[in-house]
Amino acid sequence: MTNFIYNPKSPVADEFICHAEIVESIKFAEEHKNDKELLAQILSKAKEEKGLSHREALILLINDMPEINRQIEDLAKQIKLDFYGNRVVLFAPLYLSNYCVNGCTYCPYHAINKNMPRKKMTQDEIRDEVVALQDMGHKRLALELGEHPQMNPLEYVLESINTIYDIKHKNGSIRRVNVNIAATDEASYSKLKDAGIGTYILFQETYNRERYEKLHPTGPKHDYNRQTEAMDRAMRGGIDDVGIGVLFGLSTYLYEFTALLMHVEHLKAVFNVGPHTISVPRLRPADGINPALFADCISDDIFVKIVACLRIAVPTAGMIISTRESKETRERVLQLGISQISGGSKTSVGGYSHPQEEDKDSAQFDVCDNRTLDEIVYWLLKNGHIPSFCTACYRKHRTGEQFMKLCANKSIHHFCHPNALLSLQEYLTDYASEATKALGEKIIAQEVAKLPEQSAKFVTQHLQDIKDGKGRDFYL
Repeated sequence: MTNFIYNPKSPVADEFICHAEIVESIKFAEEHKNDKELLAQILSKAKEEKGLSHREALILLINDMPEINRQIEDLAKQIKLDFYGNRVVLFAPLYLSNYCVNGCTYCPYHAINKNMPRKKMTQDEIRDEVVALQDMGHKRLALELGEHPQMNPLEYVLESINTIYDIKHKNGSIRRVNVNIAATDEASYSKLKDAGIGTYILFQETYNRERYEKLHPTGPKHDYNRQTEAMDRAMRGGIDDVGIGVLFGLSTYLYEFTALLMHVEHLKAVFNVGPHTISVPRLRPADGINPALFADCISDDIFVKIVACLRIAVPTAGMIISTRESKETRERVLQLGISQISGGSKTSVGGYSHPQEEDKDSAQFDVCDNRTLDEIVYWLLKNGHIPSFCTACYRKHRTGEQFMKLCANKSIHHFCHPNALLSLQEYLTDYASEATKALGEKIIAQEVAKLPEQSAKFVTQHLQDIKDGKGRDFYL
């Protein structure tokens, strides 16, 4: 592997994700992992809540001193509260199609998997899925589909987005569609922006070029540069909120953690704004895929520490965890940095509208947390979190650099907390079980009492409007 000079401002993948810098950073961190003076300096800087460099964060991650690790967890909890409060945003993935031309060896969608039933939803079937999701109470979706230029062209994605936004069912509507589709060109990203998407999400899978090319032997995804430089094209295409992530388990976690933060540094250096979200999926069992083939799977304890160190390193980024993880693991990381979770998820095409007919063989991965959305909302409330269905920032154009500035100075709370309470009241009124409704309304009353006078007046009025059926979708 050719050595490049690390340059976060470079448009070249091998320069902003520089292999030589990653190797050197890991070596340095291993040599200094128990350097008390250096660790104290890094923690002191971290307490300023302005983030850390990739190398500083790596030293925290690799250290094995119990007292330092306790401080890392305590600081991650504080930063989570300071920047995102006790709110947890809820969403659901919507799988449109599992046709794919790529040969990704860890994904059952890969083209040579002849056991998987291939499905692509029509617009009418998408309507059925969206109605089912609305009846659960969801307001925010993440579109998922395989890469197939003929079966899943951009025109299909754009038509599907329009269909989703047009569906109004009872009191339900999808107010924000995030999109997780294959890397594409700048013009296509502009079309997605014009369609009104929220965040464009693309996981790198692995930043290790050698490993990446081995795991993606065929198809357009084999091109490492195409994948790694995609966020630059998306942002040049006008999408100012992007979501990055790696699939932990494909390469060593130290390599991926370091490279992920280098990607953050690159986006900040070039576009003056880092990623809106960072996702931390782990390799999971799936049809035709044997996780035992991958020697780099990580333990729950390492996974939890990764979340904590990412929260400290990038205080302003939202952090996402899916139903790939168990209830127990999600409970641990919610305190340490996670600000968005999926709920009631199906990873098969058409799994929401016809759950009794759901074809498990068409799922992308096994779901570990199979609870209903209502069960998850109740669980969040019981654990001191405020479940949020709010999508106001996108309607008020608080995106990209503007959102990050509000988040960095911690004034985003003035909008997000009142809006979260109002969106929660919608859920409680329209969809919740009696137990969830009783608990939720009790907690809303407690939270309203903590608001500034003007915000409390606004929220109180519209809480009553929602209960009386006078309207929905109130927000600051």
